[in-house]
Amino acid sequence: MALDRVGFVGVGLMGHGMASNILRKGHPLTVMGHRNREPVENLKSLGAREATSLHDLAATSDIVVLCVTGSPQVEAILTGPGGLASAGRELVVVDCSTSDPSSTIRLAAVLAAEGITLVDAPLSRTPKDAEAGTLDVMAGGDDAAFERVRPVLEKFAGRIVRTGRVGSGHTMKLLNNFVSLGYAALYSEALTLGAKAGLTPEVFDSVIRDGRMDCGFYRTFFTWVLERDPNAHRFTIANALKDLTYLSGYANASGAANPLGAAVRNSFALAAGAGRSGDFVPMLSDVVAGLNGVKLGKE
Repeated sequence: MALDRVGFVGVGLMGHGMASNILRKGHPLTVMGHRNREPVENLKSLGAREATSLHDLAATSDIVVLCVTGSPQVEAILTGPGGLASAGRELVVVDCSTSDPSSTIRLAAVLAAEGITLVDAPLSRTPKDAEAGTLDVMAGGDDAAFERVRPVLEKFAGRIVRTGRVGSGHTMKLLNNFVSLGYAALYSEALTLGAKAGLTPEVFDSVIRDGRMDCGFYRTFFTWVLERDPNAHRFTIANALKDLTYLSGYANASGAANPLGAAVRNSFALAAGAGRSGDFVPMLSDVVAGLNGVKLGKE
């Protein structure tokens, strides 16, 4: 049986690995051009086709996967001028971006009238996991749509968690990022306080590593702190701030008090305001240390 034709928008840091796994594991693949031509040309060399427009992408795909920055980009791709909805074809769209759940729920209703079914399937882990096909996916949407896209998700995911109705995947993703980014803010302040007392990052790590507070996120964060490897966790402070802002909006809309979320968001807002938006999340530790007059790691 022929596999579904897959269209892909957003073959960047995460998207390239996802798309290459979809292609290598048998699905015909069409990709939209990307400002960084290298991943596009690589995928074309492996057999992918490059679409000339979103309308063209929709016309030659059964399932379209999105992996872009956030809701404004997703909305433009789906319902903007020349967007996927303008093609007038029945499609299943899988939004793997970290998007605002309220936008996702609204879009799902709008797109249903156009014959397009939306599944929200945001991601966890790193670009290395995307290349390895071992990402974590949180999937929201109706049962039939989820079962339709599951074979595509399985091409790049090692673990798929069914979260419930449409929008629930994006909500869970915000909660997941709140926890991880909260750890980033905690690690950064703890390292700064340690430095004030003459405790090096190496001493800090010798206590935490292999103890009860160790975890996968800690390991990638401290790969930067100890080894200065810029590729340890390639997720920018700007994107972290965007996700925490979405979380704040969700908390406000639901009427929930979210004081810790506000504090974590402010840590990243402070870093962004200091001109460090393009730095990766573990580099928050250096921003916090610098603002407090201390340094971490080797110069």
